[in-house]
Amino acid sequence: MDDRYGQDVLAAGWRDVGKKTIPTHEATRDLVVEEAVTGFCGAVIRIEKNIVTLEDRNGKLRLFPLGPGFLIDGEPVVLTRPTATAPTGRARTASGSMAVSNAPARVARASRIFVEGRHDAELVEKVWGADLRIEGVVVEYIEGVDNLDQLIREFQPGPTRRIGVLVDHLVPGSKESRIADAVARGPHGKHVLVVGHPFVDVWQSVKPQRLGITAWPTIPRNIEWKHGICESFGWPHAEQADIARAWQRILGQVRSFVDLEPELLGRVEQLIDFVTVPDARR
Repeated sequence: MDDRYGQDVLAAGWRDVGKKTIPTHEATRDLVVEEAVTGFCGAVIRIEKNIVTLEDRNGKLRLFPLGPGFLIDGEPVVLTRPTATAPTGRARTASGSMAVSNAPARVARASRIFVEGRHDAELVEKVWGADLRIEGVVVEYIEGVDNLDQLIREFQPGPTRRIGVLVDHLVPGSKESRIADAVARGPHGKHVLVVGHPFVDVWQSVKPQRLGITAWPTIPRNIEWKHGICESFGWPHAEQADIARAWQRILGQVRSFVDLEPELLGRVEQLIDFVTVPDARR
């Protein structure tokens, strides 16, 4: 027979009887959580001084203190700082190559890699920057492929002054493909390599899943492409500063080469190889 008066209510832990324990969960990058009070749902993008920053699918950012008050798949959790783990094996750069510890930047080669615009240069730097510094390769931008002919004439490429060029929308019949063909047939063709990706703009080389979409929107030809992309995302696009901020949102989602399409990856690696072959050294 049960003794309904047998339990000592003053015993240690009596306050916790029947209370549900809320599990803890490390706030690792890209973990999707919901803040219970506001209903804001987003992915973890950074943690600073016990403050977690969440970004929703529209790029909106909100800051919340770590601790209780979050939901994962509808279940309450206590968010905690990720546990620091000791690295195992050799570290890798953002491009996937083996990192070289404490290596000073190499003196710049005479050979160069040129890209069309600032956004291309920033993306290459973010993913391949460590590799390029080890190899002593400088990346510059030329504000459009139409300026390529003048650049080549001024640069005067040769066996130890090679030029690698990355262009957008290099598809059969395009203006870019005609320019690339003309360079290959020209007097400096042996020392200039023009390659490209099929995307309208380098923005499209970022995998759409990183932005929470399944595919990049199709923009009508009569609408400037970047403006159309921003409009489809609901982002401001009236001024150039808006376009710059939109790119920073996109670039912020790129962590390493795995976030980029292979059509871009292969071309950048090809250019690095071209300007770092033995006869291209200073």
